[in-house]
Amino acid sequence: MGGILADDMGLGKTLQVISFITYLKEYYKKATPHLVVVPTSLIFNWENEIKKFSPSLKVHKYVGIERNTKHLSILKADIILTTYGTLINDIEVLKEITYNWIILDESQAIKNPNSKRYKAARLLQGENRLALTGTPIENNTFDLYAQMNFLNPGLLGTMSHFKKEFSDPIDKDRNKEASELLSKMIHPFLLRRTKKQVATELPEKSESILYCEMGDKQRKVYEHFKEKYKNYLLEKIDENGAARSQMYVLEGLTKLRQICNCPSLLNEEEDFGKSSVKLDILIDNIKLKTSQHKVLVFSQFTSMLHLIQERLDNENIAYEYLDGKTKNREKKVSNFQNDDTLMVFLISLKAGGTGLNLTKADYVFLVDPWWNPAVESQAIDRSHRIGQTKQVIAYRMICKDTIEEKIMALQKNKKEVSNSVIQVDAIKKSFNKTEIKALFA
Repeated sequence: MGGILADDMGLGKTLQVISFITYLKEYYKKATPHLVVVPTSLIFNWENEIKKFSPSLKVHKYVGIERNTKHLSILKADIILTTYGTLINDIEVLKEITYNWIILDESQAIKNPNSKRYKAARLLQGENRLALTGTPIENNTFDLYAQMNFLNPGLLGTMSHFKKEFSDPIDKDRNKEASELLSKMIHPFLLRRTKKQVATELPEKSESILYCEMGDKQRKVYEHFKEKYKNYLLEKIDENGAARSQMYVLEGLTKLRQICNCPSLLNEEEDFGKSSVKLDILIDNIKLKTSQHKVLVFSQFTSMLHLIQERLDNENIAYEYLDGKTKNREKKVSNFQNDDTLMVFLISLKAGGTGLNLTKADYVFLVDPWWNPAVESQAIDRSHRIGQTKQVIAYRMICKDTIEEKIMALQKNKKEVSNSVIQVDAIKKSFNKTEIKALFA
């Protein structure tokens, strides 16, 4: 039977697996390789951890255009290290080998049972299967189905059965009995420990909201677009129905979120100026903190990160930068961790929310909130992990009387957890007319 190592983020799941593979090599002496599949951004983490803690393990990195498909089956490697992208592209090659252990890191990557990642992972042949993730359930209970079906096919029944008996009752009706039953079913196959249990020496983490009051210019732009989209969306719903209007709802929400950051992020012909309370408050905080503290700054909008870059350049504050286009992630992380003159790291939430060990930082700023609290927790835990010696202080920057406050209210509901595993999702996948009116009120 396969299992999920779902320890809290920052407790060293990678190192636990490396230790386990080393133990297998020393005591069982099997020549069968293990396959480790990771997001592209984590390749260098795995390489570094193996070199540092178990250099006797032979690793074959199976990625990039130079990978040799012909000799993969006769490799004398302990670990074949590859990515989810390569898994999809080369599944015909990878499925021909029988591995000892198949290990999926950040296994929430296969949570969609209709995705190519999940279908490719299911074709792999292995004697044992293991999944690693600090967030086995990111959005709703259904996230668990594909991961568990990869590990133990059939355990949770068919997709339709799981949806009817567990996913819908838990996510839509908040059914406690269904939640408790599902928790009992998966309990033998899931190990989850918290930082308080394991890393007793880890300093406390505090999270708070940094409220920002828009100036008159920024507020005027915000109210203009809020009213514009409110009327526009209600017309669309009357014409097409709520289900067919979701794309327009997301467009409106994104525009309002961009204005909360800075009106110049709007991709409009008209110039709405660069008035931004968040930029002003963020830079003031960075100037106060960076004499003695290192700071992480996360945003979902790379365009916002570029505006922050401009401000930091004007203030002669040194920083590192990382987004989805960054190639030399390892060098960027090393620079920030080891260079005492680099006090700020600007990171896009999507590219840097996982896999980075940034324990030199003890202040974290989340410039813009999003619906999923698990993603924000992952970002904060880039610094709050084993090796951290200072108290981590995280700030969520929220504009008063805006869509951002409503996002925070929705997040609260999403944080409900049943038996420390099942996160009951209070948000539907789509918005009905009443909810749209409330969001744009």
